[in-house]
This record gives sequence, C-alpha cells and structure tokens, in this order.
Amino acid sequence: MLLRKTAVVLAFALGATLTVPGVAASAAPAVPEGAVSAAPAGAAAEQTSTHDAPASSSGAAAAGPAVATNNPVIIVGGLSGFAFAYEPLAARLGADGFRPFIYELPGLGFGDIPTSARAFADYVDQVRATTGATRVDLVGHSEGGLVARYYLKRLGGTGAVDRYVSLGSPQYGTYVANVIAFLGLGSCAGVVACQQMRIGSDFLADLNAGDDTPGSVSYTTVRTWQDELVRPVRNAALDDGAKNVLIQSWCPLRLVGHLGLALDGTTYTVIRQALRDESIRPNCWAV
Repeated sequence: MLLRKTAVVLAFALGATLTVPGVAASAAPAVPEGAVSAAPAGAAAEQTSTHDAPASSSGAAAAGPAVATNNPVIIVGGLSGFAFAYEPLAARLGADGFRPFIYELPGLGFGDIPTSARAFADYVDQVRATTGATRVDLVGHSEGGLVARYYLKRLGGTGAVDRYVSLGSPQYGTYVANVIAFLGLGSCAGVVACQQMRIGSDFLADLNAGDDTPGSVSYTTVRTWQDELVRPVRNAALDDGAKNVLIQSWCPLRLVGHLGLALDGTTYTVIRQALRDESIRPNCWAV
C-alpha cells in the first residue's frame, strides 16, 4: 500500500517539478499564426495567454449540429499546465464552430487559488470586451476547474457565464495531496495550491459551503476511474443539480488518465454536448 501511495505521489510531484513558477513568463507559448491574442496587461500578461483557434478549413462546423451558443469558450489550464498543452482541445472546439481561448494560470497555478481566480476574473472581462460577448463558457481542467468555480461562487462570475465544465477537478479535494505530508515530504512540498487541494483544507471548506452550483449557470463535471491524481474519484463531482459524468459509466473499457481528460476523444464529446446544451451521451469510440 505504501508503494502504491508513493507511486501516486511521484506522479503528482512529476507534474509539479517539470515546471517552476518563475518559468512561466519566459516559456509562454507564442500565439499561432492567424490566431487572436488578448492577454492581460502588465505582469499578468507574461503568465497568461489566450489563443483564438483558427476556424476549421474543412467545413466541419457547418456539417455538424448547430452550435447552441456563440459564447467564447475559455479553457482554464491546471497546475503546471502550459497553454500549449491545451491547443489540441482548442483546435477541436474551433473545428466545431466554437470560439476557444486558453488561459494559463498565473505562475502555472502553484500559488494561491483565490488570487489566481481574481486574475482570471480580469481575464474574462478582457475576453468579453475583445469579442463583444456578454457571457462566456468555461472548461476547466484539474485546478483550473477550482479557479473557475471560485470565480463563479465568490467573485460574482455567474452573471458573465452560461456554462461550466470541469475535467478531473478535485472539487472536494484529493488524498494525493494529503499523502505527500503522510510520506514526510512536508505540506505539499510548499506548493500553496496543493495545500489548498488537500481534503479538509480551509480553502475547500469555504468553496464547498452552501450551494455547489450557484446562479443560472449550467454545471457539468467529467471524471474518470483511472484518474491518478484525484482520489477518491467521486471528489471530482458536484452536488446541487450538476450533471456529473463518469466516463466509465458509459464506456467501461475506456482508459483515460488525469491529463488525458483534456485530450481524450470520448471526453471531448461530453464537453461539446455540454456546451451545446445537448443530452449527455458520450461517444465511446471517439478518437
């Protein structure tokens, strides 16, 4: 059991040690040719990026079902998640007629989650101003789902958002963060966001007090049994009327890890359906 816990912690630590907060500014990916960028001004601009993915040249958007919304879709990255890691998801959304943007967490998400959420609130306003949209939709991966949810619940974001989709977000914490302390590695090795994602943290106690799904926002969560970082897997779900999708409840043989939720074809069909206000019926054979 200890070896198993150690392996899980090493997986978590790998994601944290591949990057360090000071790298974000110098390593921010360039905007692809033909893309539109709207980064926050000042220091925050060095640690966040948005990519408006180019429209599909194959006519895929016209061939598929009509998009239910013209809202910009902001993909909110997770801990140590560079923006370029979410470009495949943005490309899928763009091909289906959505207007995707990618938000890279300040300091790659190592710092205080409420602070990241306040920076994100400014970013949402900038996307709305740039696009002329009244409201946006949010797709948050891992910690990004917590940042987006804090924005909705504690920073008045429900008035600017129609749809919220989280992918493997530890809404009620993960024992992986607790195990790091158990193994004598300190309080999440000093990573503030990790401390806040521990089961029973003050941050999560505040975030989960009261209604999980405030406002008129449509809430959807997606989780997978193979998530190596969010344990127990049930903690990636929300109460109070959210649509909670466990991939293996529909597709028992589908193998999807924590990082894979942002890349997996079956998961994408759930994202697309949620953003179109369609009934959730994952395509188990999507690539």
